[in-house]
Amino acid sequence: MTDRPGFDEFVATRSHALLRLSYLLTRDWATAEDLLQTALVRSWQAWGRIDGDPEPYVRTVVVNTFTSWWRRRWNGEVPTAELPESASVAAGVEQRDLLWQALGRLPRKQRAVVVLRFYEDLSEAEIATVLGISRGTVKSQCSKALAHLRVDASLENALEGS
Repeated sequence: MTDRPGFDEFVATRSHALLRLSYLLTRDWATAEDLLQTALVRSWQAWGRIDGDPEPYVRTVVVNTFTSWWRRRWNGEVPTAELPESASVAAGVEQRDLLWQALGRLPRKQRAVVVLRFYEDLSEAEIATVLGISRGTVKSQCSKALAHLRVDASLENALEGS
């Protein structure tokens, strides 16, 4: 294996932000770590061909890897006969959990657009580049996702109860 100049430094400085992106997409820390590790391996292999700032390229690899995992229908959840005991949590945490669940019900592309837009604070142009779609598609997917969240019954009930 050959040395990749700058790769170790990039990983040291940007892996936390990329892990956060991975977690926001997968909603599971272990899966997020696997996703990031896979994306970094793929990026390392292409490191010599990346011009300029490597972060947009690596971010694209993370999102594309996430999408390809979904296409294979891989699911790390294991069914169980008994549910774990629920801990008492504050109302704010419950509302945040309901929002996470609602995000999880969005189609993958819409979820990716919402995560990149509102959690990663990327512009429409940056999101279009990362996902390989047009800015108009970014706008329409974001609009559809927000409309879906507005009419989500679990979110509506949570807001009425608070």
